[in-house]
Amino acid sequence: MEQKKNGPGVLGLIVLAVALCLSLSLTGDRAEAAAAAAPATVDAPRQGGAQPAPAAVGHTVIPLGKAVGIKLFSDGVLVVGLSPVETEAGEAYPGRDCGLKAGDVITHINGGEVDTIEEVQALVARSEDEPLTIQAVRGQRQVQLTAAAAENNQGVWQLGVWLRDSMAGIGTMTFYDPDSGVFGALGHGINDVDTAMLMPLESGSIMPASVSDVKKGVGGAPGELHGQFDLTRDLGTLYANTNLGIFGQMPKETVGSAVEPVEVASRDQVAVGPATILSNVRGDEVEEFDVTITHLYPEGDGTRSMMVKVADPDLLAATGGIVQGMSGSPILQNGRLVGAVTHVLVNDPTRGYGILAENMLKQAVGEGKQ
Repeated sequence: MEQKKNGPGVLGLIVLAVALCLSLSLTGDRAEAAAAAAPATVDAPRQGGAQPAPAAVGHTVIPLGKAVGIKLFSDGVLVVGLSPVETEAGEAYPGRDCGLKAGDVITHINGGEVDTIEEVQALVARSEDEPLTIQAVRGQRQVQLTAAAAENNQGVWQLGVWLRDSMAGIGTMTFYDPDSGVFGALGHGINDVDTAMLMPLESGSIMPASVSDVKKGVGGAPGELHGQFDLTRDLGTLYANTNLGIFGQMPKETVGSAVEPVEVASRDQVAVGPATILSNVRGDEVEEFDVTITHLYPEGDGTRSMMVKVADPDLLAATGGIVQGMSGSPILQNGRLVGAVTHVLVNDPTRGYGILAENMLKQAVGEGKQ
């Protein structure tokens, strides 16, 4: 069972499939990996995979609060771990010995692009013990390495590398801009569960989701939304996975006209005091709950601009406070969208952090912090 890696006392709020919270049965080129969201052991970031950000997003948006399924396919293949290959002569470490490290994103092998675990497996099997030229992204730089696979005790050629090429989970949509068709969700990025690396986006989409039940949060054990995806259709496509949220585009008719657009607040329009959040914690229904903004923080970590405390007895009874899957729930104050919930305090699920909505809006057009 994989465990999420988080900072001390704070937990991000997208529920990934590795937490076994979702019932998934994807089809397509990378369905198996996305459904399991788990690394595969193999016997063996490009730029420009996703669509570019739009030139402009309006400052009047529709607040959403709707839970959605999220599937993301990586631009390249992420190395999440290294392990020995058990050969007749003993243990061999071709991946480690060639210099590969957890967190590297393999983009090319022998000059050809690779985006899936299956592509890497096929190249390693075909090459056997012939040297492979591996190009990878490590942080902000490119590295080139040479590795030769080792044959294990079952006659399978392996590099001793654990890889991930996709993730799937449930999260909450924050806003929709009816003029550009842009939506923002989560308020933080989708990070690999093993390496904490931001997953490089090649493609992705959001799907309808329904919340079936909730594991309530208690001190020391954050709760989570449990739900199912509607895999028969996509609501929209992703063009960015960033530290300040995920962003994409979808048709206006998908949103409907039930909610009126509101102004996005600037930092100086946000105040300590009463506010509300929109969140989908029961079935398909988006509800408004009372919270209090207890503290505003100076510029720094863009995802932790404010502290919010749940004050609504109905939400406390249903969830115990803020739970995983509520990430992206819009925060409203004085008729404006001021932010989105991003993290919960592990020892006090009634409190959590929020990001400023204006930071998400800037990031939506590529102007925010990466």
